[in-house]
Amino acid sequence: MSRFTVNDLPLQGLKLVERQFLGDHRGFLSRLFCAEELAACGWNKPIAQINHTRTTKCAAVRGMHLQVPPHSEMKLVSCVQGEVWDVAVDVRSESETFLKWHAERLSAENGRALLIPEGFAHGFQALTDDVELLYCHSAAYNAGVELGLNPRDPVLSIEWPLEIAELSARDQQHPMITPEFAGITL
Repeated sequence: MSRFTVNDLPLQGLKLVERQFLGDHRGFLSRLFCAEELAACGWNKPIAQINHTRTTKCAAVRGMHLQVPPHSEMKLVSCVQGEVWDVAVDVRSESETFLKWHAERLSAENGRALLIPEGFAHGFQALTDDVELLYCHSAAYNAGVELGLNPRDPVLSIEWPLEIAELSARDQQHPMITPEFAGITL
């Protein structure tokens, strides 16, 4: 029995994963990851790292981050407390949707996750206070190959649901996209 419903999203390779909750009067069980089931959706690598983030302030933004080849990574992002506006931006140079973005509301209640393929930048906005996310990564973090896009970049025109309340100094310093930006080749 499958514990996930997987839906294709408008950007090729980007998937919405909806977890099934099995519950009774004591609570519930929800599977966050299953290599066998997610292989059919394109997850074809082992999990190299699992990260847990907490964002305390509503309207704070984290992102937009990715790692470049040969350390590019897939991510499975799940919200386990609160609610977020989770955004993926296609930066694959050969893609028909180059520099297009897509967002989904992820929450502890809706059981949704975003499966983000290699070649996408990722970020989110907290829609509630005290948001917690779990990230499964197919590659370990490597600061030397990280690329960041500015969440306020007018070229991307990401429609954040709330005015950005907080943004780290690091994320503020990500450059704006110039005409010379060619994306990444996987």
